[in-house]
Amino acid sequence: QLQLVESGGGLVQAGGSLRLSCAASGGTFSSYNMGWFRQAPGREREFVAAITRSGTTYYADSVKGRFTISRDSAKNTLYLQMNSLKPEDTAVYYCAADRGPWRSDLRGLTTTYDYWGQGTQVTVSS
Repeated sequence: QLQLVESGGGLVQAGGSLRLSCAASGGTFSSYNMGWFRQAPGREREFVAAITRSGTTYYADSVKGRFTISRDSAKNTLYLQMNSLKPEDTAVYYCAADRGPWRSDLRGLTTTYDYWGQGTQVTVSS
């Protein structure tokens, strides 16, 4: 069973940057499509970005041009580079893995993903 552990969260001022990491173990990382989601207090978990097995990337409109998702199969690690952070980016960020055939139209649904990490807190101060 794939296990995912996020790291890299923290407190940053608006306009700053953070890089989140998600270390995978217990499975063949390169065989999974991967995603990042976030959840702010009182809100539903929302899609942030996804990257397929072949490296195709997708972004939510709210982060396009500011965030970059990438993966390193040699290190079994998923990344999310976040630049130009805004207070509204404050949330717990989760990585997730999808073992099935990729359905780009379903990339934003939490039910598409089979495995989840425990999350890492990102707080952006104004």
